[in-house]
Amino acid sequence: MAERLRTDRVSYYFLKEKKVLAVTTVSGLLYNLGLVLTPWFEGQLSQYIADILEGLRRPSDMVLLALCYVLAILFVQAMRYVKRLYVRRFANHTGLSMKEIIYVRLLARSRQELQGQGAGNLMTRVISDVDACAEGMRKFTTEVFDTGIAMAAYSAMLFYYDWRLTFLVLLFPPAAYFLADRLKKAVTTASRKSRESAGQLAAGTMDRIQNAMAYRLFGEEKTQNGRYERLLADYEKKRIHSGLWENTMEPLYQVIAMTGSLFILWLGGKNVMGLGWETWNIAAFAAYLACFTRLAVKASHAAHLFNALQKAEVSWQRIHSYLIPEDTPSFTPVSPASLTVSRVSFTYDGGSRPVIRDCSFSARPGDIIGITGETASGKSTLGRIFLMESPHEGSILWGGKELGSDISPRSLIGYMGHEAELFSASVEDNIRLGKPGNLQEALWASCLDEDISSFPEGIRTAVGEGGVRLSGGQKARLVLARLVYHKRPLLILDDPFASVDYTTEDLIFTRLSSVCRNSIILLISHRLRTFPQLDKVLWIGQDGRVTASTHQELLAHNKEYRRLWEIQTGERSSPPA
Repeated sequence: MAERLRTDRVSYYFLKEKKVLAVTTVSGLLYNLGLVLTPWFEGQLSQYIADILEGLRRPSDMVLLALCYVLAILFVQAMRYVKRLYVRRFANHTGLSMKEIIYVRLLARSRQELQGQGAGNLMTRVISDVDACAEGMRKFTTEVFDTGIAMAAYSAMLFYYDWRLTFLVLLFPPAAYFLADRLKKAVTTASRKSRESAGQLAAGTMDRIQNAMAYRLFGEEKTQNGRYERLLADYEKKRIHSGLWENTMEPLYQVIAMTGSLFILWLGGKNVMGLGWETWNIAAFAAYLACFTRLAVKASHAAHLFNALQKAEVSWQRIHSYLIPEDTPSFTPVSPASLTVSRVSFTYDGGSRPVIRDCSFSARPGDIIGITGETASGKSTLGRIFLMESPHEGSILWGGKELGSDISPRSLIGYMGHEAELFSASVEDNIRLGKPGNLQEALWASCLDEDISSFPEGIRTAVGEGGVRLSGGQKARLVLARLVYHKRPLLILDDPFASVDYTTEDLIFTRLSSVCRNSIILLISHRLRTFPQLDKVLWIGQDGRVTASTHQELLAHNKEYRRLWEIQTGERSSPPA
């Protein structure tokens, strides 16, 4: 069973929505089997008109037949409405399921990997490809009934009236299928190029927005405008080319499929005159022609469906790797334990010297370790080493197990970076991230409770895109509240007090020490106000070498640390004699 439910297989999504598809199946069968009533009624209406003109029937008979026809149409259209409603629901659910799975996979990938692929290019491609796949699955599900079952019912009706003529006229619809298959490569190639161009345009748009000021300052704006215009022109050209292949073929399919109607007019007319293979009246001729016309239209739609499925196949191949279950890292809660860092060094790719050199220290649950140094000394880099985004030398052990290989950073670490990563949602949603529970402790620890009481809608106040409606300090404290609410055994806080006043800083530090007493906190900061209260301080020198000591020891023996402390506090500390 587990093998059948793999998320990288199309069958998974059909099985997941089996209840919705069950309703679709019943309504689809009733609708498409009911379609054969339409040509039959049309034929009978034609015959009734002829009989009334000849005096064989009364007009009241015609009215009764027309009333039955209307009732049949109402029933068929009601089934059509139900089928389309549920097949659209199936497509919507499938698209949401795929996006949820892919978003989880993307969140598990490293920042470098995502940046390497291009954020705009990646997201545009993934979202459009998921939509194309869901639409292809919807069309396939729809056409199974609207084309497959309907064509089978129409064909059975045609064979009933004249099997020899039916064999002849049914030679043409397969020709439409053959043409669609022959054009498969052209359609898929045009679709692929269109989507690639859309991704390049999205990446170019993001670059143009993010670097607009730099291009203007260095006189590159005109050059970049020209580059963007070329990307836009390329997208327009390839989108039109893709649309032409997809949309101009359907009329051609219809012409080919309808060619059989010429034989119906010729040989069917002979049947009415009693000179053909069968003996028909006007009702039989009208019903046969109407039935074949509908079958031919269905056949052209099926050929058009092939093109849609070919586009969906291209999109499926592009997103398939994001849907593989093995790519999803498991989240296993990690218990509090000791942290041991031994001779860790880090050098950027292509760098000539280590940014972090020979870092060694240990910590226990409840410890708060400060990390500081001169400007651009590598403080944030040291904090990010624990996220395992890039290879490093040395060993980082959590409870005796190697971080990265034996323990996932995702399960262990809560990280707060320089930039407040906030969603365009409410304060509550930004903290919860879908996790139920009481937020009071997190709001209290981050000193955000008083601010929220002044917001127009309280905790449900929208923060805007990237937290644009909040101040810098409120953004930082909102991220800190999220970190406290989703507590991890190891918390890494990169400059959390940069945008708050000293009073708020002291209050947050005291409250964090209380609510996170079972966690190890790495406090990265250029402000040393709270450092006398820390259990240990890591000083990063200009050569990248890390000194692990205490605040008092560093004041006594490290002149750079002592100078930084004196600048910030105004206190004079005398070095030891």
